[in-house]
Amino acid sequence: MQLGLNGKIVLVTGGTKSIGLAIVKAFLQEGAIVHFCSRTAADVERTAQDINTAALGEAHGAVVDVSDADSIKTWVNTIAEKHDGRIDVLVSNVSALAVPNTHENWDLTYQTDVKGTYTLIEAALPHLKLTKGNIVSISSVSGRYVDFTAPGPYGACKAALLHYISQLGHTLVKDGVRANSVSPGNIYVEDGFWGKIEREMEDFFAKVKGDNPTGRLGTPQEVADAVLFLASERAAFISGANLLVDGAVSPAVQF
Repeated sequence: MQLGLNGKIVLVTGGTKSIGLAIVKAFLQEGAIVHFCSRTAADVERTAQDINTAALGEAHGAVVDVSDADSIKTWVNTIAEKHDGRIDVLVSNVSALAVPNTHENWDLTYQTDVKGTYTLIEAALPHLKLTKGNIVSISSVSGRYVDFTAPGPYGACKAALLHYISQLGHTLVKDGVRANSVSPGNIYVEDGFWGKIEREMEDFFAKVKGDNPTGRLGTPQEVADAVLFLASERAAFISGANLLVDGAVSPAVQF
């Protein structure tokens, strides 16, 4: 299937680990020019070196804290200037991953997941309108139903993202800009959240794995493939949608 992503200017936040890194590599393999960011300089440098060593394509990393509005705006505008105002695809992937139900975590999750996504999109919108580009936001199945993360900010803020992106999908159609969400289920990365759970909470990990109808956890690549499809010309008639990548673990019916 030809996705039509060759030469596209793509921005990915949180692009140095797990799902974000898989998304960056997937776009590069399609011939896109990818700009990615992380708030940790060492992670950005390591990822850039790995990509260059593997000769995956043209990628540019930057240190950006998505909870800092000025930092986001500067990053987006610098990229747009470099490419004559063009931004074709915006992938908002960063999450605070702050699960415990505390005041501090509510503030952190709102500023990172919700406000950070809003600020990123607002900064990129003039350029996305120019190219008739599109937005893909990474949410979570925790935003669709009450799971083990409740009560707390994680699921609530992911649900807010789903509604916000759906709003954009409907209101930006007049400008030729599409907006969609991808909601991953439990995605396994050895040095990530579920890798840690596997090492430290074996019984809980086994239960979560067993509760999935597929009998396994998902992979970052499976999420990245969904993002690529929604960002591609093959999804030109899809906007305001939420694509689940969860192995059918979500019990709720999606209308």
